[in-house]
Amino acid sequence: QLQASGGGLVHTGGSLRLSCAASGRTFSSYAMGWFRQAPGKERECVAAITWSGGDTYYAVSVKGRFTISRDNAKNTVYLQMNNLKPEDTAVYYCAAKRGWMEVTPHQYGDWGQGTQVTVSS
Repeated sequence: QLQASGGGLVHTGGSLRLSCAASGRTFSSYAMGWFRQAPGKERECVAAITWSGGDTYYAVSVKGRFTISRDNAKNTVYLQMNNLKPEDTAVYYCAAKRGWMEVTPHQYGDWGQGTQVTVSS
């Protein structure tokens, strides 16, 4: 089970840190991804990380502003979001999959419940 938290309402230029806590089993051997879905849009991967944390992926739209990290001892993955823009407004989901990190949602088998991020202009 994955539990995402940390969303909220911020102004343009603000920061938020999302957390995704895993319970029930260890996800230290799983790749993790953060996805977002805005109203009327498809779910997209904004960041992903390998089980070791040694490799990461960022969508072009967030590169340089978002940082994904993980603490396997705490079974938790984070998404630090800086310099937020109104177009970052969406529900953010964390997800887990065995093997290498991927960017397509259907390749992830475990999903958190989502946390709302709203960026006001």
